[in-house]
Amino acid sequence: MAKQINTEFDVIVIGGGPSGMIAAGRAGGRGLSVLLLEKNKSLGRKLVITGGGRCNITNAEFDIHKLLSNYGSSKQLLYSSFSEFGVIETHSFFQSLGLPLVTQARNRVFPNTEKAEDVLSALVLYMKNNNVLVKTGVSVNKLERNANGMFTVTSQKTTYVARAVVVATGGLSHSETGSTGDGFKWLSYLGHKIYPPTPSIVPVVVEDEWIKSLSGHSFEFAKITFYLDGVKVFSKSGPILCTHYGLSGPTILNSSKRVGDMLHEALVTASINCFPDWSVGELEKYMIQIFDNNKNKSLKNVFAEIAPKGMSKVLLSLLPALDPEQKTHSVTKEIRKEISKLLNALPVRITGLKGFDNAVIADGGVSLDEVDMRTMQSKLVPNLYLTGDILHIERPSGGFSLQLCWTTGFVAGSKVDPK
Repeated sequence: MAKQINTEFDVIVIGGGPSGMIAAGRAGGRGLSVLLLEKNKSLGRKLVITGGGRCNITNAEFDIHKLLSNYGSSKQLLYSSFSEFGVIETHSFFQSLGLPLVTQARNRVFPNTEKAEDVLSALVLYMKNNNVLVKTGVSVNKLERNANGMFTVTSQKTTYVARAVVVATGGLSHSETGSTGDGFKWLSYLGHKIYPPTPSIVPVVVEDEWIKSLSGHSFEFAKITFYLDGVKVFSKSGPILCTHYGLSGPTILNSSKRVGDMLHEALVTASINCFPDWSVGELEKYMIQIFDNNKNKSLKNVFAEIAPKGMSKVLLSLLPALDPEQKTHSVTKEIRKEISKLLNALPVRITGLKGFDNAVIADGGVSLDEVDMRTMQSKLVPNLYLTGDILHIERPSGGFSLQLCWTTGFVAGSKVDPK
Protein backbone atom coordinates (compact mmCIF):
# COMPACT_ATOMS: atom_id res chain seq x y z
CA MET A 1 0.00 0.00 0.00
CA ALA A 2 1.45 3.35 -1.07
CA LYS A 3 2.31 5.79 1.69
CA GLN A 4 -0.22 8.62 1.88
CA ILE A 5 1.29 12.06 1.40
CA ASN A 6 0.16 14.76 3.80
CA THR A 7 -0.97 17.77 1.80
CA GLU A 8 -2.74 19.83 4.50
CA PHE A 9 -0.86 22.13 6.88
CA ASP A 10 -1.42 25.04 9.19
CA VAL A 11 1.22 27.06 7.34
CA ILE A 12 2.99 26.73 4.00
CA VAL A 13 6.14 28.80 3.49
CA ILE A 14 7.08 29.28 -0.16
CA GLY A 15 10.80 29.96 -0.51
CA GLY A 16 13.79 28.44 1.25
CA GLY A 17 15.88 31.58 1.59
CA PRO A 18 16.79 33.31 4.86
CA SER A 19 13.40 34.90 5.59
CA GLY A 20 11.52 31.75 4.62
CA MET A 21 13.63 29.45 6.77
CA ILE A 22 13.48 31.60 9.89
CA ALA A 23 9.71 32.11 9.41
CA ALA A 24 9.13 28.37 9.03
CA GLY A 25 11.26 27.50 12.05
CA ARG A 26 9.58 30.09 14.22
CA ALA A 27 6.07 29.00 13.21
CA GLY A 28 6.98 25.35 13.78
CA GLY A 29 8.35 26.24 17.20
CA ARG A 30 4.91 27.53 18.12
CA GLY A 31 3.42 24.09 17.54
CA LEU A 32 2.01 24.73 14.05
CA SER A 33 2.30 22.17 11.27
CA VAL A 34 4.58 23.81 8.70
CA LEU A 35 5.61 22.88 5.16
CA LEU A 36 8.43 24.76 3.43
CA LEU A 37 8.62 24.49 -0.36
CA GLU A 38 11.82 25.40 -2.23
CA LYS A 39 12.10 25.17 -6.00
CA ASN A 40 15.87 24.59 -6.00
CA LYS A 41 17.31 21.23 -5.10
CA SER A 42 19.00 22.82 -2.10
CA LEU A 43 18.06 25.54 0.39
CA GLY A 44 19.64 28.96 0.72
CA ARG A 45 21.24 29.21 -2.72
CA LYS A 46 21.57 32.99 -2.50
CA LEU A 47 22.44 32.95 1.20
CA VAL A 48 25.60 30.90 0.66
CA ILE A 49 27.04 33.40 -1.84
CA THR A 50 26.41 36.53 0.25
CA GLY A 51 29.42 38.46 1.45
CA GLY A 52 31.64 36.53 -0.94
CA GLY A 53 30.64 33.30 0.80
CA ARG A 54 31.29 34.76 4.25
CA CYS A 55 27.68 35.93 4.85
CA ASN A 56 27.30 39.47 6.15
CA ILE A 57 24.51 38.53 8.60
CA THR A 58 23.67 42.00 9.89
CA ASN A 59 25.07 45.42 10.70
CA ALA A 60 26.17 46.16 14.27
CA GLU A 61 24.13 49.35 14.60
CA PHE A 62 22.24 48.85 17.86
CA ASP A 63 20.48 52.23 17.85
CA ILE A 64 17.22 51.36 16.12
CA HIS A 65 16.68 54.89 14.80
CA LYS A 66 20.15 55.01 13.22
CA LEU A 67 19.71 51.49 11.87
CA LEU A 68 16.38 52.26 10.24
CA SER A 69 17.75 55.43 8.63
CA ASN A 70 19.35 53.02 6.13
CA TYR A 71 15.95 51.90 4.84
CA GLY A 72 14.91 55.14 3.17
CA SER A 73 11.24 56.06 3.19
CA SER A 74 10.31 52.71 4.81
CA LYS A 75 12.00 53.49 8.13
CA GLN A 76 8.86 54.57 10.01
CA LEU A 77 6.85 51.57 8.88
CA LEU A 78 9.63 49.17 9.92
CA TYR A 79 9.92 50.40 13.51
CA SER A 80 7.45 47.95 15.06
CA SER A 81 8.91 44.84 13.42
CA PHE A 82 12.53 45.84 14.15
CA SER A 83 11.57 46.61 17.76
CA GLU A 84 10.41 43.01 18.09
CA PHE A 85 13.36 41.38 16.33
CA GLY A 86 16.33 43.60 15.55
CA VAL A 87 20.10 43.42 15.63
CA ILE A 88 20.37 42.39 19.29
CA GLU A 89 17.82 39.60 18.80
CA THR A 90 19.65 38.45 15.67
CA HIS A 91 22.87 38.07 17.66
CA SER A 92 21.05 36.13 20.39
CA PHE A 93 19.25 33.95 17.84
CA PHE A 94 22.39 32.72 16.11
CA GLN A 95 24.24 32.42 19.41
CA SER A 96 21.47 30.09 20.61
CA LEU A 97 22.06 27.95 17.53
CA GLY A 98 25.75 27.61 18.38
CA LEU A 99 26.91 30.14 15.81
CA PRO A 100 28.59 33.16 17.47
CA LEU A 101 28.97 36.34 15.42
CA VAL A 102 31.90 38.71 14.98
CA THR A 103 31.86 42.41 14.04
CA GLN A 104 34.36 43.59 11.44
CA ALA A 105 35.10 46.81 9.52
CA ARG A 106 32.20 49.20 8.85
CA ASN A 107 30.05 47.42 11.47
CA ARG A 108 29.57 44.40 9.22
CA VAL A 109 28.70 41.28 11.19
CA PHE A 110 29.72 37.78 10.09
CA PRO A 111 29.55 34.30 11.59
CA ASN A 112 32.68 33.69 13.61
CA THR A 113 33.64 30.96 11.15
CA GLU A 114 33.20 33.35 8.20
CA LYS A 115 31.39 30.59 6.31
CA ALA A 116 27.93 31.20 4.87
CA GLU A 117 27.36 27.44 4.79
CA ASP A 118 27.44 27.48 8.61
CA VAL A 119 24.60 30.02 8.67
CA LEU A 120 22.59 27.78 6.36
CA SER A 121 23.32 24.72 8.52
CA ALA A 122 22.16 26.58 11.63
CA LEU A 123 18.85 27.51 9.97
CA VAL A 124 18.31 23.98 8.67
CA LEU A 125 18.86 22.63 12.19
CA TYR A 126 16.47 25.28 13.56
CA MET A 127 13.73 24.07 11.22
CA LYS A 128 14.44 20.41 11.94
CA ASN A 129 14.26 20.95 15.70
CA ASN A 130 10.90 22.67 15.21
CA ASN A 131 9.42 19.88 13.06
CA VAL A 132 9.23 21.79 9.78
CA LEU A 133 8.68 19.54 6.77
CA VAL A 134 11.01 20.72 4.01
CA LYS A 135 10.52 19.79 0.36
CA THR A 136 13.13 20.92 -2.16
CA GLY A 137 12.95 20.71 -5.94
CA VAL A 138 9.28 21.74 -5.78
CA SER A 139 8.38 24.56 -8.14
CA VAL A 140 5.12 26.30 -7.26
CA ASN A 141 3.00 27.12 -10.29
CA LYS A 142 -0.03 28.69 -8.66
CA LEU A 143 -1.14 30.24 -5.36
CA GLU A 144 -4.87 30.73 -4.82
CA ARG A 145 -7.24 31.45 -1.95
CA ASN A 146 -10.57 29.64 -1.98
CA ALA A 147 -13.95 30.97 -0.97
CA ASN A 148 -13.65 29.13 2.35
CA GLY A 149 -10.45 31.03 3.15
CA MET A 150 -8.08 28.12 2.57
CA PHE A 151 -5.03 28.48 0.33
CA THR A 152 -4.11 26.03 -2.39
CA VAL A 153 -0.47 25.87 -3.45
CA THR A 154 -0.06 23.95 -6.69
CA SER A 155 3.25 22.45 -7.82
CA GLN A 156 4.10 20.23 -10.80
CA LYS A 157 2.75 17.09 -9.14
CA THR A 158 0.86 18.01 -5.98
CA THR A 159 -1.63 20.53 -4.65
CA TYR A 160 -1.04 21.47 -1.02
CA VAL A 161 -3.59 23.14 1.23
CA ALA A 162 -2.99 25.47 4.17
CA ARG A 163 -4.81 27.88 6.42
CA ALA A 164 -1.98 30.42 6.06
CA VAL A 165 0.83 31.06 3.58
CA VAL A 166 4.12 32.92 3.91
CA VAL A 167 5.51 34.15 0.57
CA ALA A 168 9.30 34.38 0.87
CA THR A 169 10.33 33.93 -2.74
CA GLY A 170 12.67 36.93 -2.96
CA GLY A 171 13.03 39.50 -5.70
CA LEU A 172 14.94 39.46 -8.99
CA SER A 173 18.61 39.69 -8.00
CA HIS A 174 20.87 36.74 -8.91
CA SER A 175 18.26 34.84 -10.90
CA GLU A 176 20.63 31.85 -11.11
CA THR A 177 19.81 31.20 -7.45
CA GLY A 178 16.08 30.95 -8.15
CA SER A 179 15.06 34.58 -7.57
CA THR A 180 12.99 34.96 -10.71
CA GLY A 181 10.10 37.06 -9.42
CA ASP A 182 7.54 34.25 -9.20
CA GLY A 183 6.01 35.66 -6.03
CA PHE A 184 5.27 38.98 -7.72
CA LYS A 185 2.99 37.24 -10.23
CA TRP A 186 1.00 35.39 -7.56
CA LEU A 187 0.62 38.45 -5.37
CA SER A 188 -0.47 40.58 -8.31
CA TYR A 189 -3.11 37.95 -9.08
CA LEU A 190 -4.28 38.15 -5.46
CA GLY A 191 -4.75 41.92 -5.78
CA HIS A 192 -1.47 43.43 -4.59
CA LYS A 193 0.21 46.34 -6.34
CA ILE A 194 3.76 45.48 -7.37
CA TYR A 195 6.40 48.14 -7.85
CA PRO A 196 8.47 47.07 -10.89
CA PRO A 197 11.83 45.70 -9.71
CA THR A 198 15.03 47.48 -10.68
CA PRO A 199 18.58 46.41 -9.81
CA SER A 200 19.44 48.84 -7.00
CA ILE A 201 22.80 47.65 -5.65
CA VAL A 202 24.93 46.77 -8.65
CA PRO A 203 28.42 47.35 -10.06
CA VAL A 204 28.91 50.14 -12.60
CA VAL A 205 30.15 49.79 -16.16
CA VAL A 206 32.87 52.17 -17.37
CA GLU A 207 34.45 53.12 -20.66
CA ASP A 208 38.00 53.43 -19.31
CA GLU A 209 40.43 50.70 -20.34
CA TRP A 210 42.83 51.57 -17.51
CA ILE A 211 40.24 50.42 -14.97
CA LYS A 212 39.48 47.21 -16.85
CA SER A 213 43.20 46.42 -17.08
CA LEU A 214 43.36 46.57 -13.26
CA SER A 215 40.65 43.91 -12.85
CA GLY A 216 41.00 42.27 -9.44
CA HIS A 217 42.94 45.16 -7.89
CA SER A 218 41.40 47.37 -5.21
CA PHE A 219 41.71 50.87 -3.87
CA GLU A 220 41.70 49.99 -0.17
CA PHE A 221 40.33 53.39 0.80
CA ALA A 222 39.49 56.02 -1.78
CA LYS A 223 36.96 58.73 -2.48
CA ILE A 224 34.89 58.70 -5.64
CA THR A 225 33.04 61.82 -6.77
CA PHE A 226 30.28 61.61 -9.37
CA TYR A 227 29.51 64.38 -11.86
CA LEU A 228 26.53 65.05 -14.12
CA ASP A 229 27.65 66.95 -17.21
CA GLY A 230 30.69 68.12 -15.26
CA VAL A 231 28.76 69.31 -12.20
CA LYS A 232 29.49 67.54 -8.90
CA VAL A 233 26.49 65.59 -7.56
CA PHE A 234 27.81 63.48 -4.67
CA SER A 235 30.82 61.64 -3.23
CA LYS A 236 31.41 58.42 -1.29
CA SER A 237 34.51 57.02 0.40
CA GLY A 238 35.65 53.47 1.07
CA PRO A 239 37.08 50.45 -0.76
CA ILE A 240 36.69 50.32 -4.56
CA LEU A 241 37.26 47.20 -6.66
CA CYS A 242 38.33 47.32 -10.30
CA THR A 243 36.74 44.69 -12.55
CA HIS A 244 36.94 43.65 -16.19
CA TYR A 245 33.84 45.76 -16.91
CA GLY A 246 34.20 48.64 -14.45
CA LEU A 247 33.94 49.24 -10.71
CA SER A 248 32.45 47.34 -7.79
CA GLY A 249 32.86 46.91 -4.03
CA PRO A 250 30.73 48.33 -1.20
CA THR A 251 31.42 51.98 -2.02
CA ILE A 252 30.28 51.55 -5.61
CA LEU A 253 27.35 49.26 -4.81
CA ASN A 254 25.95 51.78 -2.36
CA SER A 255 26.26 54.54 -4.96
CA SER A 256 24.72 52.69 -7.89
CA LYS A 257 21.08 53.65 -7.41
CA ARG A 258 21.88 57.38 -7.55
CA VAL A 259 24.25 56.80 -10.44
CA GLY A 260 21.49 54.96 -12.28
CA ASP A 261 19.16 57.92 -11.82
CA MET A 262 21.88 60.25 -13.13
CA LEU A 263 22.44 58.09 -16.23
CA HIS A 264 18.85 58.80 -17.29
CA GLU A 265 19.62 62.53 -17.37
CA ALA A 266 22.99 63.19 -18.99
CA LEU A 267 26.68 62.26 -19.21
CA VAL A 268 27.99 60.75 -15.97
CA THR A 269 31.67 60.92 -15.09
CA ALA A 270 33.60 60.40 -11.88
CA SER A 271 36.98 60.94 -10.32
CA ILE A 272 38.78 58.67 -7.86
CA ASN A 273 40.94 60.23 -5.16
CA CYS A 274 43.55 57.71 -3.99
CA PHE A 275 44.46 59.90 -1.00
CA PRO A 276 41.13 61.34 0.21
CA ASP A 277 42.57 62.56 3.51
CA TRP A 278 45.31 64.61 1.84
CA SER A 279 45.27 67.79 -0.21
CA VAL A 280 47.22 68.00 -3.46
CA GLY A 281 49.89 69.97 -1.59
CA GLU A 282 50.21 67.39 1.18
CA LEU A 283 50.50 64.61 -1.36
CA GLU A 284 53.22 66.54 -3.19
CA LYS A 285 55.21 66.93 0.05
CA TYR A 286 54.95 63.18 0.63
CA MET A 287 56.12 62.59 -2.92
CA ILE A 288 59.15 64.88 -2.48
CA GLN A 289 60.17 62.87 0.60
CA ILE A 290 59.91 59.57 -1.30
CA PHE A 291 61.87 60.98 -4.25
CA ASP A 292 64.59 62.41 -1.98
CA ASN A 293 65.07 59.00 -0.41
CA ASN A 294 65.42 57.37 -3.85
CA LYS A 295 67.24 60.02 -5.90
CA ASN A 296 69.00 57.69 -8.31
CA LYS A 297 66.13 55.33 -8.99
CA SER A 298 63.84 55.50 -11.99
CA LEU A 299 60.43 57.13 -11.69
CA LYS A 300 58.62 53.87 -12.52
CA ASN A 301 60.26 52.04 -9.60
CA VAL A 302 59.75 54.80 -7.04
CA PHE A 303 56.17 55.48 -8.14
CA ALA A 304 55.26 52.00 -6.91
CA GLU A 305 55.82 53.28 -3.36
CA ILE A 306 53.26 56.07 -3.89
CA ALA A 307 50.52 54.55 -6.03
CA PRO A 308 47.99 52.00 -4.73
CA LYS A 309 49.42 48.48 -4.66
CA GLY A 310 49.78 46.88 -8.07
CA MET A 311 48.60 49.99 -9.96
CA SER A 312 51.75 52.03 -10.55
CA LYS A 313 52.45 50.95 -14.13
CA VAL A 314 48.87 51.50 -15.28
CA LEU A 315 48.48 54.85 -13.52
CA LEU A 316 51.77 56.14 -14.93
CA SER A 317 50.45 55.32 -18.40
CA LEU A 318 47.73 57.94 -17.82
CA LEU A 319 50.48 60.56 -18.01
CA PRO A 320 52.02 59.81 -21.43
CA ALA A 321 54.21 62.91 -21.32
CA LEU A 322 56.22 61.38 -18.46
CA ASP A 323 59.29 59.24 -19.05
CA PRO A 324 59.03 56.29 -16.61
CA GLU A 325 62.78 55.71 -16.93
CA GLN A 326 63.58 59.24 -15.75
CA LYS A 327 65.59 59.45 -12.52
CA THR A 328 63.65 60.90 -9.64
CA HIS A 329 66.27 63.56 -8.90
CA SER A 330 65.45 65.16 -12.26
CA VAL A 331 61.66 65.20 -11.76
CA THR A 332 60.51 68.82 -11.90
CA LYS A 333 57.99 70.61 -9.73
CA GLU A 334 55.59 70.69 -12.68
CA ILE A 335 55.79 66.90 -13.09
CA ARG A 336 55.17 66.36 -9.38
CA LYS A 337 52.07 68.54 -9.61
CA GLU A 338 50.80 66.53 -12.57
CA ILE A 339 51.25 63.27 -10.66
CA SER A 340 49.56 64.71 -7.56
CA LYS A 341 46.59 65.94 -9.57
CA LEU A 342 46.20 62.54 -11.20
CA LEU A 343 46.25 60.60 -7.92
CA ASN A 344 43.71 63.02 -6.46
CA ALA A 345 41.37 62.76 -9.45
CA LEU A 346 41.69 59.62 -11.60
CA PRO A 347 39.24 60.07 -14.51
CA VAL A 348 36.29 57.73 -14.97
CA ARG A 349 33.59 57.68 -17.67
CA ILE A 350 30.51 55.73 -16.56
CA THR A 351 28.38 54.16 -19.30
CA GLY A 352 25.86 52.05 -17.38
CA LEU A 353 25.01 49.62 -14.60
CA LYS A 354 25.17 45.83 -14.53
CA GLY A 355 21.78 44.08 -14.56
CA PHE A 356 19.73 41.85 -12.27
CA ASP A 357 22.12 38.91 -12.47
CA ASN A 358 24.86 41.05 -10.90
CA ALA A 359 22.61 42.82 -8.43
CA VAL A 360 23.20 42.29 -4.72
CA ILE A 361 19.69 43.63 -4.15
CA ALA A 362 16.87 44.54 -6.50
CA ASP A 363 14.21 46.86 -5.18
CA GLY A 364 10.57 46.68 -6.20
CA GLY A 365 7.85 44.43 -4.85
CA VAL A 366 4.77 44.86 -2.69
CA SER A 367 4.07 48.31 -1.28
CA LEU A 368 4.37 48.44 2.50
CA ASP A 369 1.07 50.33 2.56
CA GLU A 370 -0.56 46.98 1.75
CA VAL A 371 1.13 45.08 4.60
CA ASP A 372 0.56 45.22 8.37
CA MET A 373 4.21 45.62 9.34
CA ARG A 374 3.48 44.62 12.96
CA THR A 375 2.65 41.08 11.75
CA MET A 376 3.81 40.98 8.09
CA GLN A 377 0.22 40.00 7.15
CA SER A 378 -1.30 41.29 3.94
CA LYS A 379 -3.96 43.94 4.48
CA LEU A 380 -5.73 42.69 1.36
CA VAL A 381 -5.65 38.91 1.84
CA PRO A 382 -6.19 37.46 5.33
CA ASN A 383 -3.63 34.85 6.49
CA LEU A 384 -1.19 35.78 3.70
CA TYR A 385 2.22 36.89 5.04
CA LEU A 386 5.02 38.58 3.09
CA THR A 387 8.71 38.65 3.99
CA GLY A 388 12.16 39.69 2.81
CA ASP A 389 12.83 40.80 -0.74
CA ILE A 390 9.20 40.37 -1.78
CA LEU A 391 8.67 43.78 -0.12
CA HIS A 392 9.45 47.11 -1.75
CA ILE A 393 12.17 48.41 0.59
CA GLU A 394 15.36 50.24 -0.33
CA ARG A 395 18.53 49.50 1.64
CA PRO A 396 22.30 49.57 1.13
CA SER A 397 24.71 46.67 1.29
CA GLY A 398 26.49 45.95 4.55
CA GLY A 399 24.17 43.50 6.32
CA PHE A 400 20.98 45.55 6.07
CA SER A 401 19.29 43.25 3.55
CA LEU A 402 19.79 40.07 5.56
CA GLN A 403 18.67 41.85 8.72
CA LEU A 404 15.47 42.72 6.90
CA CYS A 405 15.04 39.01 6.13
CA TRP A 406 15.64 37.93 9.73
CA THR A 407 13.28 40.59 11.07
CA THR A 408 10.36 40.12 8.68
CA GLY A 409 10.71 36.33 8.67
CA PHE A 410 10.81 35.98 12.45
CA VAL A 411 7.90 38.39 12.92
CA ALA A 412 5.80 36.54 10.32
CA GLY A 413 6.58 33.20 11.96
CA SER A 414 5.66 34.66 15.36
CA LYS A 415 2.38 36.23 14.27
CA VAL A 416 0.98 33.79 11.72
CA ASP A 417 -2.34 32.64 13.19
CA PRO A 418 -4.10 30.12 10.93
CA LYS A 419 -7.55 30.12 12.51
